[in-house]
Amino acid sequence: MCYLYIALSGNSVGRPEASEWSLAGPLRDLGMECRGRVGGVVLFAPKETPTLHLPGGGILLGDLYDEGGRPVNDLVDLQHLSTQSTLRQHLLDHHWGEYLLFQPTEEEVNSTTLMRDPSGGIACVYSLQHGNGFITSDLAIASSLGLHRDRIDWDFVRHSLIYPHMKISRTGLAEISELLPGCVLSMGGKKTSTSMAWSPWRFVSPTGRQSDPITAARMIREVTTSVIHAMAKTDRTVLLELSGGLDSSIVGVCLSNANARVACCTVITPLPGADERSYASQIAERLGIELLQQPLDYADADIDFELPKHSPRPAVWALGRAVARAMDNAAESQGVNSLFSGGGGDTVFCYLRSAAPAADAFRARGLAAGYKAIVNLSRLHGCTVTKAARLALRKLSLNPRAPYKPDYLLLPRTDEISPLELHPWFSAPSNALHGDRERIFDLAGNQMFADATLRAGHRRVRMPLLSQPVMEACLRVPSWMWISGGQNRTVARAAFAARLPQDVLERRSKGTFMNYTFAVYRKNKEAIGRFLLDGHLRSRGLLDPHKLNLFLESPLPARDHSFMRIFDLCMIENWVRNHA
Repeated sequence: MCYLYIALSGNSVGRPEASEWSLAGPLRDLGMECRGRVGGVVLFAPKETPTLHLPGGGILLGDLYDEGGRPVNDLVDLQHLSTQSTLRQHLLDHHWGEYLLFQPTEEEVNSTTLMRDPSGGIACVYSLQHGNGFITSDLAIASSLGLHRDRIDWDFVRHSLIYPHMKISRTGLAEISELLPGCVLSMGGKKTSTSMAWSPWRFVSPTGRQSDPITAARMIREVTTSVIHAMAKTDRTVLLELSGGLDSSIVGVCLSNANARVACCTVITPLPGADERSYASQIAERLGIELLQQPLDYADADIDFELPKHSPRPAVWALGRAVARAMDNAAESQGVNSLFSGGGGDTVFCYLRSAAPAADAFRARGLAAGYKAIVNLSRLHGCTVTKAARLALRKLSLNPRAPYKPDYLLLPRTDEISPLELHPWFSAPSNALHGDRERIFDLAGNQMFADATLRAGHRRVRMPLLSQPVMEACLRVPSWMWISGGQNRTVARAAFAARLPQDVLERRSKGTFMNYTFAVYRKNKEAIGRFLLDGHLRSRGLLDPHKLNLFLESPLPARDHSFMRIFDLCMIENWVRNHA
């Protein structure tokens, strides 16, 4: 069950009549109970949402575990920590979980800070004007209390068209922001501000970098297993969304001894490319359970579909909706509390497609290590050592890759537009290695997965590979170590070599829905054209109809994936229609 809550600050939206006292009746009708006051914030949540009271008057909402993966039910032993900031840092250093931490501040009466855990496991959006407003897991709660009404932020929509997969705190709804994972929201008087409490850059520093691949593999195995066991024990019944690829297979074998009832499901399409049953069935066999199979028809990939009310930004596209529907069916049939995914595994396990690992080895370890990494790079990509060396040297000589790439395809061409804001993780240290930059930038993008993973029934969607302990353990392993032996994700393979089926352990290819997605595009081009040309984006002058018609009428060369841009545009148009 997803954890729900709403926290009211000041006079809610600045109207004295909208105080927590006047809203007590409507809150009770929603099943919300008062869990306490922290500074100037009053917290309400259903009885199913766990809370812990902290020394000094703080409240932790959600699940907290110690370093061994044991659930924490009492924090009285932290009374020796002298300040709220010390307590917050202690939790980050010695605990993990999916939680929000509300704390009073020592500096000002009725001021409050709120930290979201680094994995972002609990949703957190807010609207605060001059210290008054709300923070909630679901804008539908605020709307039912009369505290929110959707108004589209068209500047953000334009931003999304150019940067469709960039996560920022600003949302597509006016006056609604999101507290990003690992960040702190400070509320004092009439001012609010945000800052970073947890940064991935700390874990790629030379002083904390792993140097021994055996130690690195053992650390990743132990941490990943501990996290997955802890989550599964909390949820009790889980459905594993199993592709048969390395990442979801690792989650699968870690569930084999978990204290939970486990089911697993894979999706199959009418076209080859995404059929992973030969691999997924071997993981199901290791778990001793049946592999559930959900077919995807072409009609399942809608472009015009209903979204959850008040979803904060465009994130769900046609394929995502089709997979969600399939997994919802399987979850409903199995009666599970949560769904587990291998989402984020490519990034966490450093699946880089550039020459950055070899360039990093040169910079950090010198000529011998650099040459060894070049040989591994050439084997990984099936090219000559000479070409791999040339690519590594070119990577060293160029300016580092920008964290974002604008996309103006099918838009009216205007002067180049900068992003509305940047993700805080984009602020890289001046001496950062190329590979560390690339994987941390990608890690910031992975935070979109929570928005894009549309699941019904308020079931939790767990992405354990994006949990704080797994991210930290993997970031400590340098990029060149992940391509040892000419394989991708080598350290993860070594970590679970004894537990994975040989076919899964050794596979280099990945299942892809590209054939299926292109077939959906080809079969629905006429409907897609009407959807976009008769839509809000066109009427606002945000699409170029001539370019769009020309694109839809033109045949695409083999392996040309530019049609995926059409699905981005449909995703944004569909979100606008749901909120207009």
